[in-house]
Amino acid sequence: MVRQVGSCGSDFVISKLRYGNTNTFFIYGTSGNLLVDTDYAGTLPAFYKEIKEHNIRISDITYVLATHYHPDHFGLISELMKQGVKLLLINIQEPHIHFADEIFRRDKRLEYEPINADNSIVISCKDSREFLKNIGVEGEIISTPSHSEDSISLILDNGICFVGDLEPIEYLEAYDDNIKLRSDWKLVMSYKPKRIYYSHANEKIL
Repeated sequence: MVRQVGSCGSDFVISKLRYGNTNTFFIYGTSGNLLVDTDYAGTLPAFYKEIKEHNIRISDITYVLATHYHPDHFGLISELMKQGVKLLLINIQEPHIHFADEIFRRDKRLEYEPINADNSIVISCKDSREFLKNIGVEGEIISTPSHSEDSISLILDNGICFVGDLEPIEYLEAYDDNIKLRSDWKLVMSYKPKRIYYSHANEKIL
């Protein structure tokens, strides 16, 4: 668990959850809580065990947000929605929400049910600051499409950033011709981040 003080004195508490191959994060707001990413479909029992160890209940999860809709980032969302968790969907992600459905369908053991997008809360990146403020989280959501067109990052005002599968900043020099990646990092760095959380790498303290 990480505790950080926000720019306006508010206290952010973040739990890092690891129950498969993807780092997921639980952010405690003052009037609502946000789960960032889930792991692959079929990992629900491991997820239950992990949140129990962090003293988190399903009823504590107000919203779930996927940094993008690759199979290892949204596999539990439909299951969580059936239990009352609301899906926070960024409008640029709408065309991609069923990107991996066929991958899950191939494995009959998963009994996967596609996400019902009609039951999601759709906002734009522009409106994200106001939305997050309403649950007591200071920050905003930005588009960082170098990994995939639907990839987003969550930038908190206290300097903590959740960037999903954005290629780690230290690898930039290996991608001289990747204009999209450089543009994404230029945008992220404009917020003067202090700690970067990745989905498949250790966090980076700046």
